[in-house]
Amino acid sequence: MSRPRAAILGCAGPDLTPDERAFFRDVDPLGYILFARNVDTPERTRRLVEDLRSAVARADAPVLIDQEGGRVARLRPPHWRKVPPARLLGELYARDPERGLEATRLNSRLLAADVATVGCDVDCLPVLDIAFPETHAVIGDRAYADRPEPVAALGRAAAEGLLAEGVMPVIKHIPGHGRATVDSHHALPTVSAPRDLLERTDFLPFKLLSDLPWAMTGHLLFEAIDPAACITVSARGVQEVIRGHIGFDGLLLSDDLSMQALGGSLGDRARRALAAGCDVALHCNGQMNEMVEIATQTGPMTEAAGQRFDAGRGFLARHRDPAGKAGLADAGRRLASLLPEWG
Repeated sequence: MSRPRAAILGCAGPDLTPDERAFFRDVDPLGYILFARNVDTPERTRRLVEDLRSAVARADAPVLIDQEGGRVARLRPPHWRKVPPARLLGELYARDPERGLEATRLNSRLLAADVATVGCDVDCLPVLDIAFPETHAVIGDRAYADRPEPVAALGRAAAEGLLAEGVMPVIKHIPGHGRATVDSHHALPTVSAPRDLLERTDFLPFKLLSDLPWAMTGHLLFEAIDPAACITVSARGVQEVIRGHIGFDGLLLSDDLSMQALGGSLGDRARRALAAGCDVALHCNGQMNEMVEIATQTGPMTEAAGQRFDAGRGFLARHRDPAGKAGLADAGRRLASLLPEWG
């Protein structure tokens, strides 16, 4: 059986068009990602997800969403709950670690339940970037804390909550976006910190959570790692740091290739990311001309990537422990008692 294309793609709106359906059928991407432009009512969004999977004739094609909480939430009231940002959970952890971990785990169970209402099965969470004084606002309160150990502990709790409810977590932005002083959506951040410092700080949360099945790269250039290339398209960065020092051997996604941190054509970005060692090229904006270009430079997933994907499915199955309707209701009440300031 042939493997799907090493790409995860988006679509333009809340309904799948005939042209999109035909394109996805022909190129057979591994899966999809939803953004706010794709989200309407739960029923309409669920129908979109069903149509996306139908286009590739794979009912289990992964469908991703960025449902972190705070500013980064594609599912919002009135149909879904308002979700606290990571920083608020980190502040609770700083006051009371046990309660902070419990709140984070409960919050992620509820996040998983929300994304499952539309059929998504992958949530691009937890963010393991550290909040430094210079950290750009694009990360801001998406970071749990300003030290690696709390970030790792809270990230682990967040991943556990998602896994328990049957949703795949994605650790990001490996090997660490915290020192970026510009927004990688618009420009390439350059980090000049020495490697030994990076290994003690930025890289450490990812190393501590390297057993998790999926990760997403950060679009940054680390001068101490590869002064010529952004991590996403750097073989040295992927092999020496992500696979080597950090020890991550799960499915590695590029961050969104349409972000302006990366130069060159869209096809060139996809080709370079896969050549560097990313398993899957991620493209999010749903623009057909760009997706066509991505498709010309991506082939089927490699055998190693397929094995990592399958291993991730097994990992998820082993950790699934759903709370059920009553248990989720209890989780909501308990989370409200732990975070009364959130409401």
